Amino acid sequence: MDDRTQDAALAMMKFGIGQPVPRTEDPMLVRGEGHYTDDLNLKGQAYAVMVRSRDAHGVLRGIDAEAARGMPGVLAVYTAADLKAYGPLKNTMPLKNRDGSPLKVGLRHALAEGKVRCVGDPVACVVAETLAQARDAAEAVSLDVEPLPAVTLASEGAKPGAPQLYDNIPGNLALDYHYGDADKTAAAIAGAAHVVKLPIRNTRMVVAAMEPRAAIGEYGKKDEKWTLHSCSQGVFGMKASLVDILGAKPDKVRVLTGNVGGSFGMKAAVYPEYICILHAAKELGRPVKWTDDRSGSFVSDHHGRDHEMTAELALDKDGHFLALRITGYGNMGAWLNPVSPLMATLNTVKNVASVYRTPLIEVSSKCVYTNTTLVSAYRGAGRPEGNYYMERLIDTAAREMGIDRIELRKRNLIRPKDLPYHNAAAMTYDSGDFPAVLKHAVELADVKGFAKRKRESRKAGKVRGLGVGCFLEVTAPASKEMGGIRFEPDGSVTIITGTLDYGQGHASPFAQVLNTRLGIPFDRIRLLQGDSDELIAGGGTGGSRSITASGAAIAEASDLVIDRGKQIAAHVLEASASDIEFRNGRFVIAGTDRAIGIMDLAEKLRSGIDLPEGVPHSLDVKHASDGVPSAFPNGCHICEVEIDPTTGVTEVVKYSAVNDFGTVINPMLVEGQTHGGVVQGIGQALMENTVYDADGQLLSGSFMDYAMPRAHNVPNFVVENHPVPAKTNPLGTKGCGEAGCAGGLTSVMNAVADALADFGIRHIDMPASPSRVWAAIRDAEAKSA
Repeated sequence: MDDRTQDAALAMMKFGIGQPVPRTEDPMLVRGEGHYTDDLNLKGQAYAVMVRSRDAHGVLRGIDAEAARGMPGVLAVYTAADLKAYGPLKNTMPLKNRDGSPLKVGLRHALAEGKVRCVGDPVACVVAETLAQARDAAEAVSLDVEPLPAVTLASEGAKPGAPQLYDNIPGNLALDYHYGDADKTAAAIAGAAHVVKLPIRNTRMVVAAMEPRAAIGEYGKKDEKWTLHSCSQGVFGMKASLVDILGAKPDKVRVLTGNVGGSFGMKAAVYPEYICILHAAKELGRPVKWTDDRSGSFVSDHHGRDHEMTAELALDKDGHFLALRITGYGNMGAWLNPVSPLMATLNTVKNVASVYRTPLIEVSSKCVYTNTTLVSAYRGAGRPEGNYYMERLIDTAAREMGIDRIELRKRNLIRPKDLPYHNAAAMTYDSGDFPAVLKHAVELADVKGFAKRKRESRKAGKVRGLGVGCFLEVTAPASKEMGGIRFEPDGSVTIITGTLDYGQGHASPFAQVLNTRLGIPFDRIRLLQGDSDELIAGGGTGGSRSITASGAAIAEASDLVIDRGKQIAAHVLEASASDIEFRNGRFVIAGTDRAIGIMDLAEKLRSGIDLPEGVPHSLDVKHASDGVPSAFPNGCHICEVEIDPTTGVTEVVKYSAVNDFGTVINPMLVEGQTHGGVVQGIGQALMENTVYDADGQLLSGSFMDYAMPRAHNVPNFVVENHPVPAKTNPLGTKGCGEAGCAGGLTSVMNAVADALADFGIRHIDMPASPSRVWAAIRDAEAKSA
């Protein structure tokens, strides 16, 4: 091996797949040099402020904006009548009711007309020269609303006589969903030796991303092109939605996204504000900027979770699972966005099966409109929920049947010899070693030493619980994804992708894939992801699929670069293309030491060389991958909590996690993603709760009332990987971004229930806040007295 080949190989060892390479964007971000949407200011821009309903439900009799229009600096006040040219915000999920009819979508335009359906419903948009002027004018807009009764719980909204949000949607029922064989499931449950049944409330979450939503709309009168600068989870999908809503041609809409400060599902879709500012930009002939404040975010960003389910698990006398049934309600809020019904329906089906052999699964859920902020994807989007139902059932069954909870799991785990395994949710698992992951986690967590730690906690006046949380997530299905590779004039190489980093750190792992595949120096690789004009495809970032989808697209594009390079190198090296091999970043004539590095070849192309007809004149590739199937990240998290029975305060004191994410591209980033997901799981389990009163007013509408996890609420995590590469994508990856929530919810709540079992408490719903835990203990003590 010559020196150059050796240097290339060493660089690939340092920066290739599997190495803990730091995030390349972090130095810029910690210096405060990131460019978020609100950091952007365009010449001549005006400012928009939304006027929102303060009533949760009512007939909108009129809007008086005359005083606002006459205020200093005000350029326009828009209402629904001004936006008639644009289409509604749509739901695109092809879900059907149990009778085969399509789901019922409540029509939603950018601004309310005729009726308001929740607090925060946008009614008007004020545009002024300055933000202060726009805010003052928005306060001057008067709404004439005839109040109507409101409903905030899905189960209440489905009852006869409940307030109706839409005249054409009886019973507020958006979707009556059913999956499975009801008769077979009922028979299995009826004939089981033991059935465990739990009502489980999955609480509503405020997403609370660090960066509130913001956007700037532009319209070019000469080229008649709309441009939206906005935080997003993928510009290609957002552009497609805008093309539909605006009624524009695809080449007349551009979406640009810079740095994004968190999203967790919330920034993926088009929101009403974006239509308003694009309209204003066209009408006023100047850019228009809108930035939400935190109070506005609480009522205008979509919320997460909010399901009321009854979960049942049937077992034979030896503890083998026979059937699983989930029945209940999913709260949709006042509207649907493109994926709103997915969490309480299909994603529950796919994920509740988890890592277990369960012959029958039935899910019956009603998706119901209520007078609340819309509910959609939140980190995991049905994946943590499904796993949570299963794990709570298993622990409860183990206690009732007198079977060790780990042993009960072992008896029902899918074994390596069962793979590929086709489960009752119509999913086929291609890879995994679930028994080994559980064993690894039990050893890592020192479960054998728990009894001693429990005794020590008791001496300190506290009760200690241990929670096991096995999980498996079904990542998003295949969709087209771009893998673009461009050799730039300055000697750098740009990866172009349709996924989008909103905190995950895509630049390093994507560069690691390219470094491994093509031997391109890591420090010469750049990432382009936020310009829809550069994309030919793009599924965005969501469903824990970025490294799988973009990784596959980059791998396929790399193969195309190699094919092109062999043809060019053959001419440069005066050989036949069939004799050219590619290894360690160099094109080599087979059986000789004559070679040229890929970067040297790119430099020759930039300098200009004569190439014969039919030989590519560039190494650049624009490739659209057809996508890869869903993957199945899985793991086992084991948590220990201490509860002070005198105050109800719960503390997570020990946390161990073992995960199978397939091939780990960057272990440092994977561990960070796990930490983040677990913390969000802890937040939901112990403190976060979105609360409405009977009139539909949001009582937890600020961080004074909505508790978020902080550093002192979480322990040091011990995280290890137990990778079993996937067989369905070229890199063997499985995805990791949302798994921490699935492991966190299950293990933390099982630990809380385990500790409370000392008082005879069978189950407690999230959040296990101090007041709830204290009340549960007092109630249990009173019953046993």
